[in-house]
Amino acid sequence: MNLTLDQIQDFKGKYPRQIWSLFFSEMWERFCFYGMRGMLVFFMISQLHLDEKDANLQYGATQAFVYAFTFVGGIFADKILGFRKSLFWGGFLMIIGSVILSINPHTYFFLGISFTVVGTGFFKPNISTMVGKLYKSGDNRTDAGFSLFYAGINLGALLGGYFCVAIGKGEMFANLIPEDKRWNVAFGLAAVVMVISLINFIFTQRRLGPIGLQPLKILKDGSEVAIEKWKEYGVYVLSLIFVPLIMIMVAKTEYTDYFMYTVGPLTLLYLFYEMTKVSAVERSKLFAALIFILFSIVFWGIYEQSGGSLSIFAAQNLNQDLLGLDPNGVNNSGGAFFILLVAVPIGLLWIWLSKKKLEPNTIIKFGLGFLFLGLGFYAIFATKFFANAMGVTSLSIFTIALFIITLGEMCLSPIGLSIMTKLSTEKLQGMMMGMWFLASAYGQYVAGLIGANLATARENSSNLEKLNAYTSGYKDLGLYAIIAGVVLILISPLVKKLMHGVK
Repeated sequence: MNLTLDQIQDFKGKYPRQIWSLFFSEMWERFCFYGMRGMLVFFMISQLHLDEKDANLQYGATQAFVYAFTFVGGIFADKILGFRKSLFWGGFLMIIGSVILSINPHTYFFLGISFTVVGTGFFKPNISTMVGKLYKSGDNRTDAGFSLFYAGINLGALLGGYFCVAIGKGEMFANLIPEDKRWNVAFGLAAVVMVISLINFIFTQRRLGPIGLQPLKILKDGSEVAIEKWKEYGVYVLSLIFVPLIMIMVAKTEYTDYFMYTVGPLTLLYLFYEMTKVSAVERSKLFAALIFILFSIVFWGIYEQSGGSLSIFAAQNLNQDLLGLDPNGVNNSGGAFFILLVAVPIGLLWIWLSKKKLEPNTIIKFGLGFLFLGLGFYAIFATKFFANAMGVTSLSIFTIALFIITLGEMCLSPIGLSIMTKLSTEKLQGMMMGMWFLASAYGQYVAGLIGANLATARENSSNLEKLNAYTSGYKDLGLYAIIAGVVLILISPLVKKLMHGVK
């Protein structure tokens, strides 16, 4: 079906038809990713016998590289591969990583994870960019579309986040899977769903028209020709070279420190270099995008305790008073469940407010995201008041906190994906989407450091003392989030000027 870009963007109703197909490809990829994410800390402590500090640091390093490599994947997609080929290559690498882990997760853990890291870097930023291209510039339905797309992300996160760790722990299908093969099956399931994701995208391509095709090389006379094949193959070879390098840096987290101290400044220098090539208005918009990116580092640094310290908190300090559900499963997938519950209503709310000319601008939405995040962590702090003498408290109260945090995430994350496509120039969209995820990498890195610090401080404490230390730390994080939210709201007029009418 040879659709033009105008035909794709000239759709009726609330959502373009193609967004549903991209929804399902991203859903299965997120099943794979969040299934892995949910298993990491628990597997490292229970199976690899790492202590809490090292597990938090290695979790932070792994997640940091996942998001950092999206920046690299975004650049390669912009300049050489195009979004479609980048997505396929990334999905293929994720399948290889999951298969390696399914064969022997105890021996090949870091090798399998490293393949998954590189693969995610090629897959994730580019499918998000293709969603943005389904809409014309200025279409007020874009935020609603990204909210729906975000629901697809979280449907996969809900299923993968609960099923994978539950199978690995033996809480699901224990009678069908031998005890010594449970983790093999859990990791293998991630490979199966990635195959489904890529098959779905094969059929999706027929309705994407020119979106995501490999870019053409522009000659001096203005004519366009195909990019040389050696460049494309060079990207594939280079990405494979990255695998052992990432494996070393994740296993030795001090190398991750050096990487994070270096990549951020270099990335900013590269962005400033690219900004010298654009007009003053485009440069102003890129500065606005950079403000969103920098504040998102703070957001994810607080939010991403869910995969690290909150995973340990769930295992040690939460009961099963919510329908008998496993606390780790709820921690891994509860946020995704609530996003599915509120994503479409929130998207429709933005449309309704827009029609009434009452929709808050993007920077105000960001500020609201931080306020909800802070209130959610204060609610986690409040779980200490429901604890017994053994330091075990209510999963139900904890789940209410997850709901509040989810409202914050819905104000920030899907809107962030949307605003990156709106503020970026045509040739820098992949890179800016990569920078958005690179900010998440720094958030993950900081989250790991925070979790490791909490674990070190409580190493020889009783369970009740651990509960008090955890919740005290979460109260501090809640305060930092609220301060950031207030600052964002106060500077919103300045940022609005930089955006030059982009909403």
